This record gives sequence, structure tokens and C-alpha cells, in this order.
Amino acid sequence: MSVADSSSDLLPDRFRRWFAERGWAPRDHQLALLEKARAQRSALLIAPTGAGKTLAGFLPSLVELSGAAPNLSPLAGRARLAGNAGKSGEGADESPLAEVALTTATPPHPAKQAALAAPPSPRARGEGMVSRSGGLHTLYISPLKALAVDIARNLETPIAEMKLPIRVETRTGDTPVSRRTRQRKYPPDILLTTPEQLALLLASDDAPYLFGPLRRIVLDELHALVTSKRGDLLSLGLARLWRIAPQLRAIGLSATVADPDELARFLVPQPFVPSPARGEGDERAVDQADIVVATGAAPPIVEMLDTKERLPWAGHSARHALPEIYDLIRRNTTTLVFVNTRSQAEMLFQELWRINDDNLAIALHHGSLDVGQRRKVEDAMAAGRLRGVVCTSSLDLGVDWGDVDLVVNVGAPKGSSRLMQRIGRANHRIDEASRAVLVPSNRFEVLECVAAIDAVAENAQDTPPQRKGALDVLAQHILGCACGEPFFADDLYAEIRSAAPYADLSRGDFDDTLDFVASGGYALKSYERFARIKQDKQGKWRVANPKVRQAYRLNVGTIVEEAMLKVKLVRSSRAKGGGSTGAIARGGRMLGQIEEGFIEGLTAGDTFVFGGEVVRYEALMEDQVYVSRAHDKDARVPSYMGGKFPLSTYLAERVRGLLADKRSWTGLPDQVRDWLALQTKASQVPGRRELVIETFPRAAKYYLVCYPFEGRLAHQTLGMLLTRRLERARARPLGFVANEYALAVWGLSDMSQMIRQGRLDLDALFDPDMLGDDLEAWLAESALMKRTFRNCAIISGLIARRFAGEEKSRRQVLFSTDLVYDVLNKHQPDHVLLRAARADAATGLLDLRRLSDMLMRINGRIVHKELDRVSPLAVPVMLEIGREAVYGEASDVLLAEAADDLVREAMGST
Repeated sequence: MSVADSSSDLLPDRFRRWFAERGWAPRDHQLALLEKARAQRSALLIAPTGAGKTLAGFLPSLVELSGAAPNLSPLAGRARLAGNAGKSGEGADESPLAEVALTTATPPHPAKQAALAAPPSPRARGEGMVSRSGGLHTLYISPLKALAVDIARNLETPIAEMKLPIRVETRTGDTPVSRRTRQRKYPPDILLTTPEQLALLLASDDAPYLFGPLRRIVLDELHALVTSKRGDLLSLGLARLWRIAPQLRAIGLSATVADPDELARFLVPQPFVPSPARGEGDERAVDQADIVVATGAAPPIVEMLDTKERLPWAGHSARHALPEIYDLIRRNTTTLVFVNTRSQAEMLFQELWRINDDNLAIALHHGSLDVGQRRKVEDAMAAGRLRGVVCTSSLDLGVDWGDVDLVVNVGAPKGSSRLMQRIGRANHRIDEASRAVLVPSNRFEVLECVAAIDAVAENAQDTPPQRKGALDVLAQHILGCACGEPFFADDLYAEIRSAAPYADLSRGDFDDTLDFVASGGYALKSYERFARIKQDKQGKWRVANPKVRQAYRLNVGTIVEEAMLKVKLVRSSRAKGGGSTGAIARGGRMLGQIEEGFIEGLTAGDTFVFGGEVVRYEALMEDQVYVSRAHDKDARVPSYMGGKFPLSTYLAERVRGLLADKRSWTGLPDQVRDWLALQTKASQVPGRRELVIETFPRAAKYYLVCYPFEGRLAHQTLGMLLTRRLERARARPLGFVANEYALAVWGLSDMSQMIRQGRLDLDALFDPDMLGDDLEAWLAESALMKRTFRNCAIISGLIARRFAGEEKSRRQVLFSTDLVYDVLNKHQPDHVLLRAARADAATGLLDLRRLSDMLMRINGRIVHKELDRVSPLAVPVMLEIGREAVYGEASDVLLAEAADDLVREAMGST
């Protein structure tokens, strides 16, 4: 069937006219989703930015809600008929939907039969509630509040121009309480919201009434949701929706997907196979949504800046390229300048304005800025009033920012899929190429940028694999279910197993988590405050008291940030001579939020960069930081816990391949090619599968440097374990440092001599068995586990950060969680929260799987090079040692001086 024929069959006249009036034609993938909707199939759409995937995701809903009866699926009119029986007058549903006869839907999955057979509660039937015109037809879930707001704005255009009888509303944390209350009584046709708001809605006793008629759920930027605990929470919400609304079908939208089949499983209920019936080696049955792939996209044009300046051996500021970055902004209409951290964004924004002789409109956007400031930047961007925006991952995802014609990525991209996502911010037209320029900050990053550009050319994706559902998120969901309506444990277990991340959840893990929510677990049973749910006479679980329900609603969600303080701009309380002029005035303009840990290290009068301004710290009062404007060139740049991306496994493999293939060096910049030639002469360039280890003396100490290329997290874990083993070998280690590419350990014993004499066996030192007892011993004495446990305790609801009218301070949370951790570690080491914390540490801060794979890869392939001085490749990681806490331009000067000394040493000159 041709596109034209398919369009006439699937699109009503008013939709075809709307497309034609704009000179558009519906794309194949947009029509394909209409076909999937007609066939009652869930679908995953994989399409690049600019392919119209958002419109494609909403087209089935818009067509069904428009009243185009011939194109409707059988269930589309159910809610409107039920909601409008006998209703007339203002607000009555007069569309042809009311004439559609109800028919039987596709039989639901067996796991849902029991729920369907049960009679609806009075609340579910709508008794005692205000009637409404129709019902909630489509739910849209976005990872970003801004994205939901932007989609609502864009949806209003076709709805208004086609005069469709459709009401669209958003529901986020910023939505007024009065509107949220109204939405539950009078739901819109389409509701745009976030995973956290969905969890809150499902935790109410009227959830069956609200979601019973739900026909479709659209999950935008799905790849960004499923790789985190927010995805776990969303999957559990989906499982509940499938039980409440068996007719529900899902549409997933994603631009970057490494494993489409895996992602497609997230969109449909998984078959429930009772655990005892499955043998240890059995393959479990899986279901998945249909996959639609958009074609015809123009390949992006991605280049790397070959700087005319001297390329640093280390560092991440990219100050050397500032004039060239500014020139790119000047020569293009609108440029997005991406960096990897908020501190980098603040620094780069400041530096660009210092050289902004043309007075170009350059703005700053990152997650810690006040929401009002971010909205102003977004609106100015959409209106085309800005020439450039320095931003972080806060702009990675698919908000339409207008006509961006260039993306600049400062620093290494860390992953090919992340780079493709950022490149997609430019152009927003599928048939025209997006343009991007990568600006490496140092010589190692040149290798990473080259590998990433090659991966983009091959459309090679490296999104992380789907995660296994976390138990702390499960605990939060169980409590939310009890807040909504009482449940039987067997029913809830079957429901939860329909969610893809929890499809393999054992009954033992479920029962342990349920017991934890009910009592806190064996070690905490005697504390009544940890008993949050209880069983009634029928055996159903329900909340223990109303305060539990209130605490849940205040603390729902899986994003645990460092304690944040509000930053307010006031007039300085300091006299010109430096003394105080008295108490500062309260009030002031809100600039945003900053992490409490950074402020704790300041004294009154210190200056730092925030919101694109240099400010002076005046005072801390309660949860508010008061600052005034300042003019200090050496102001500090706040460091934030979030926003640092690890080098992806896939990109690391490509970098190792690039190093191993000397023929590919011809495509590298001269400065980098010369650097690798020096390394070849002085030592050896690492191969694809081997591990090169260098030992050498320097300044009365002895160093061991290796090059795993597995990312900072895995290297830090390796460093911790190596120092323990070196201590036992009497190498007297003093410390270690790690970057994305290498690890350096130093000590007081001559490790070169120990290796020669056979007192230090490198194969034994790097044996994979270090991930056994050594790892357990280190974790037992490390503060890392307490930090990880703290997050799990907050997510699970064991420790509530927020109460009505107040919020716990960082110190109160630390005290509470550390105390509980010590009790559980001593009396119940297999507690479900300790298991959750270990799983988090293994996949997150420790990166154990990656480290394990690396140790297996290099087993028997270790190459030792005994040197008399530092090698060229070791210079960057050596510069990480003893970095002083100096900020601003002075930091780069000190780093450059240290680099020059090490470079001269590596090259054998004095």
C-alpha cells in the first residue's frame, strides 16, 4: 500500500487537510503507529529527533478523540459513554464517539482476570463523585517537567487548528493543588505528567475511577527512563495500570536504543510463571511490543575541533579553545554548548562573557538554577532570541528549542548514544543533517572524541542494558499500593511480576520486602514507627495509620539529591573597607539551589560563581544562603555530586581499538600523533585486550601506572583493592589516583625491584579473585556502603526526609540512616535494604561487572614495562596527584606548570 493510500485509510479528512495545509505529508512511521493502534497493539517507535515522533505518539489518541468513529478501536468510546449517560447541556459529549457500541475487548492476560472479575468499589463506580464528560483517555509520561509543559504547548496547536474537542492538561510538582484536585474529579482527555506524579495518583483510593477508562499511555524518551530507579518506579506503575485498565496499550518513543527488543518488553505485561514451576536453567516466556523504526534520516555532520592552540595533556576546562568556541557561536545563528557538569557550565559561561566583545546573547541553563530562570532561557531559546546557551544534560532530552543550527560538545561525550541525543538538538528536521563540533579538553579526550565520531557514523548505540528492578523501589511501591486500597499479597506479587524489570522477582525477595514495609524487618520489629502497613481480618494489607499515607505522599520518588539550600541575592552587608555594616536584609531574588556540602566549606566573604554571576557569600540562615554581587576573577566554581558521566564500555572498547591500530593514527591531530609516538619510544601503547603496567621511580617514591580504559568508577574500585593487596605484599602503598583511562598507585617500596625479584607477581596482583574476600573486607570498613544505604533507606521510605511543614536536615538524615545501618549490619546482615545497597554499589559507584570483565580480559595478558621515568601516557593521571584546591584561572596556570615539568621529564629533558 502506498503512503497516500495508507494515509487516506487511516487519517480522517480533517487530519489530511491539516497536513496538506502545511505542505506536509504524514510519514510512514506515523501511519504505522495508527495501524498498531487499530490492531490493539502496543508499539515502540525508534526515530531520530526531528522525525515527528511526538506527533506520531499522539496521533492515535487525537484521531480517536476527534470523533472519527470509523477509525476507532472498539474500546475507544467506553469512558465517554459511561461518563455521559443521560447527560445533556453544557459539556455534554456530542461527538460520534457516543454512538459507538460497546464490544468485548481482547481477553486480558490471565494475571489480570481476578482483578476484572471483582466488582468495582463505590469510588471506582464514581458513586458520590461529580460526573464528568468522558474520562482520561491518554496518559503521557515524561522524564522532565519542562518536556511535559513543552509538549502541552505544541499539542494545543493542531488541536486548536483542527477544532478538536480535546482537553489537554499537565500535572507536575509545580501544578497548583486546586488544579490537581480538579483533575481527579474532572480528568482531561490527555494528561501529561511524570513518573512521580503517576505514583501519587495510583496511591489514592480513587485510582480505579480515574484510570479505569484509560486507553493509551505514551512514554517519551523511554531510553532515559528505563536505566534508572525512576524506570523501576514507572514499570511498577504500568503494572498497576494494566490491572486497573486491561484495555490499556502503550506507545514508547525513543531516539537512541542499543537493544530494541529489550526496551519493547518494558511496554507490555510480562507473562506470570510461578517460580516453583521453573527450573534453574529454564528460559522464561517474554512478551514485547511491536517495533517501528523511522527511516530516511539524514546522517549528522560531526567534526572535531583541531585546535590551533597547544592541546593540554590533562584537565577538563577547555580554556585553550575558548576563542574558537566563541567564534563558532558568532558564526552561527543559534548554538547549544553542552558540557558534562554544572560546574563546567558555570565556568565556561563566565569565560565566554569575558571575551564577548560582540555582546552576543549567551545564556546559561542547568538543573540547579531557579525554575523561573530556566523557563526564561527556554522561552528565549524557542523564540530565537539567543545566540548561544551553555548547558548540561538538562537540555539533553527532546524539548523543541527552536532553530538550533549547531551543537558544540565541550569535553569527551562519554558515550555514543548520549552524543547522538545531543546532536539531535540541532536542526530538528529529519531530512536535513544536524551539525555538531566536539571540543576535546585534553589529548586523551581526542581519542575518545574520534571513537565517538566513528560510532555515530555507524549509528552504533551504547545505551545501558535494562536494569533489574531495585528492592528499595519495590518497597516504596508496596507502601503506595497500601495507601491506595488494601491488597492480598498473592495478587500484588502476580501484578508486580508483570513489570519487565521485576519479571524474575523471586517470591522470597517479595516477601522479605513486604515484611520490611510491614515491620522494618527482624532487627527493627520492636520499633513501632517502622510498622507502616498491617493485615486486616481478611488478610489484606492496608496502611497502619493516616500519617503513613501523608509521609508517603511527601516523599514519593527515587531521586535522592544532596541536601540543597536556596540561594538568594541581597545587597552586601560589607563596607568598602571589608568590615560588616550590620545585619543583611532578608528577602532578595531567588537564584536557584546549591548543595549544602559546598556551602559548609565557605566562610563569610568568600566568592563563588552561581547562575552565571560572581557572588559573595554573606550568611546562611536556616535553609537559605544569602549572597551579594562581587567582582572576583578567582571565584570558586561549585562542585556538584550529580552530572558526572562514566565512559561507556562500548566507547572504551573503541578507544582501545584505536590505540592498537597504528594505521588509524594518521587521522589524529599532529599533537596527539606525536604524543603517541613518544609513548611508543619510551614504553608501549596499550593493545586492545592487554594491560600495560609501567613502574618507575619519582621524587623518592615508586609508582605503578596501568591503563585499563574502563572509566573512573571501575578504576577507583580497582585502586582500593590493589592498595590492600600491595599492603599485604609489603610494597607500602601511600595512595592512588584514577581517571577515565588510567590508574596510578604510589608507595615507598621499589615495585620494579619487587617484580624483578619475584616478590610481587603482577598476574596474582590482578587476579579476578580480588572481587571476593578483598572486596568484602574493604566494603565492611568503607563509608561508601553507608552512603549507598542512606539513599536506599530514603527511597524505601524507612527514613522520611520531608514531613508536613518541615524537612529533615542533612545531619538528621545522616544520623538516622547511619544508626539504622549499624543496627542492621550487626543484627540482620541479610536485611533487604542491605541487599539493595550492595546491588546499588555493585552497579553504580563500584562498577563491579565492568571491573570483573576487565580482569577476565587481561588475565594472562599483562605487559610490564620497567622505566626510569614517567612515560608520556602516564602524565595525565600523574597530574591528578595532589591537586590543590585552587579555583578559576589560577588552577589552569598551576596545572600547566606541573604539566610542563612532567612533560619535560617524560621526554627525557631537564
